Amino acid sequence: MSHIVTIQFTKAGKMFDFDAGSLDLAKGDHVVVETERGVGVGQLVKPPVEKEDGATGSLALVKRKATAEDMATVERISQKEQEAYRFCVNRIIERTMPMKLVRVEYQFDSSKAVFFFTADGRVDFRDLVKDLAHSFHTRIEMRQIGVRDEAKMTGGIGICGRELCCSSFLREFQPVSVKMAKEQNLALNPNKISGQCGRLLCCLDYEYETYCCLRKNFPKSGKRVRTVTAVGVVDKVNILTGNITLKLDDNKIIVIKRDEILGDGAPAAVPVAAAAPAPLRAPQRPRERRPDQRRKQEKTSLESYTQAESNAKAAPAQPVRQENTTDTTPTDAPKTGLPRKKHRSRKHANRKPSGSTPDSGTPTPSSGA
Repeated sequence: MSHIVTIQFTKAGKMFDFDAGSLDLAKGDHVVVETERGVGVGQLVKPPVEKEDGATGSLALVKRKATAEDMATVERISQKEQEAYRFCVNRIIERTMPMKLVRVEYQFDSSKAVFFFTADGRVDFRDLVKDLAHSFHTRIEMRQIGVRDEAKMTGGIGICGRELCCSSFLREFQPVSVKMAKEQNLALNPNKISGQCGRLLCCLDYEYETYCCLRKNFPKSGKRVRTVTAVGVVDKVNILTGNITLKLDDNKIIVIKRDEILGDGAPAAVPVAAAAPAPLRAPQRPRERRPDQRRKQEKTSLESYTQAESNAKAAPAQPVRQENTTDTTPTDAPKTGLPRKKHRSRKHANRKPSGSTPDSGTPTPSSGA
């Protein structure tokens, strides 16, 4: 059996499991452990738990229980961190670098110093690292963090009057959205729903599930419901007190309890007197039939033309009398009843007189048959 202990290195920080071995430890004790970053001093947040060897895996062993000398070393390291913080801030101001230093952490054996800072973008801090390494003669690590981590490291008092949740007991950040504020009927004012870091308050997530469960038992806003004495539309819902504000048809406001609702209300009836009379429709004019008449006339003229053409073919051919004459006047066309065809108009300059020759302009008399 193995004795597993849970340790934290900073207040409200992440917790890590270690194998206590044969050490007799209790909750609140300080121990010296070996981590990936180096040697550190942590505090037990949970009492030791016995687990089987196969279930624990490969956990690091606790080196020893912290002594008074170890705690004195921690105090000296804390003073060195403050000095390094002031020195680094002065160098940042001299170089006018677009970054904000948040915190400095030294390893227990002073083998490395970590400088935490925030910035809007990437920062070229190579010259700054050279100055720090030349002054403190140790390994320097620059680590950029977010605004929520900055508030966790710095600490402070929230708008509720208490210490910030992230710096007191909240170990991991949970995603927070505006939907949580809407579900709790909070005013969407950025000054009231934002924390010290400028992000949405972490406490919006605490009661979100409770509000979602309770809201299922209440009607939605805008729904029409009925009670024993009235019928109206739901205007407001107070989940904590259980009160529902109804707006009646006569614009009267009443407050009822959830148990007083009997069911859905019928839609409001429109009074007959209030209904506006339908406007009279103007009499429709009779539809013109001129297009039909035109089609009929066209059809009649086509039939008459076809009938006249058939009559002309059936009639016997009349002999044509030809006479020798020198008159160049064209003879009149026989009148057969057929409609005279329309020829395309041609200019007189292009017409040639009948019987003319290219050598002479005098017409040639036509010979008789």
